[in-house]
Amino acid sequence: MTFEVIPAIDLRDGRVVRLKQGDYAQQTTYAADPRELAQRYADAGARWLHLVDLDGARSGNLENIAVIQSIAASGMQIQAGGGVRSADDLQRLFDAGVQRVVLGSVAIREPELVTGWLAAHGTERLTIALDTRRIDDRWTLPSAGWTESETRTLDELAPWYAARGARHLLCTDIDRDGMLAGFNLKLYRHLAQSVPQLAVQASGGVRSLDDIRAARDAGAHGVILGRALLEGRFTVEDALAC
Repeated sequence: MTFEVIPAIDLRDGRVVRLKQGDYAQQTTYAADPRELAQRYADAGARWLHLVDLDGARSGNLENIAVIQSIAASGMQIQAGGGVRSADDLQRLFDAGVQRVVLGSVAIREPELVTGWLAAHGTERLTIALDTRRIDDRWTLPSAGWTESETRTLDELAPWYAARGARHLLCTDIDRDGMLAGFNLKLYRHLAQSVPQLAVQASGGVRSLDDIRAARDAGAHGVILGRALLEGRFTVEDALAC
């Protein structure tokens, strides 16, 4: 499988933002128009774009779907999520031109429902997002835009989905997200060993091209790049070349 470099655009009120460690009170807003930024990433050679509806992730409604649809119309392959709670939400994103829908809170809270969607739509159309925070030696799985606690853990659900045919797993170390502290390589080595059948996308903390190489060597099948690109630490072209 090709190792994918996937630029990310986080949306809040239709604007490009980044949060620190998922904290909605620690937001940086960028001047770039999301549509123009997406086109810039496409022109640089990115095959996929990762879009997050931060408003939707917290509220449970697809609040930035108009922006997502306008970006999808540009022709890039879009992976998008945030606020998907029902089959209708899922279909709205597919209808908006999204190739792969990211399922976070619903994947944690209703795994049987999501298993049905995997069977109905195919494993290439869905990405299971199990974003995690290490607490008391457990990889916990906060939901609702990382604002609510859940009882299930990463080590319970990742193998559960792998056994039911899921293919794509997005896993963010929440404590590193937006912090430019480097990927948690221990986490991705653990996933590569425990669920080798899943194509894991590493997310949270990338700061340099060396971090991208290290994630690949740790067993990740792709990397999500957010703040480092927005702040010019390297370019999409640099990331693809490495």
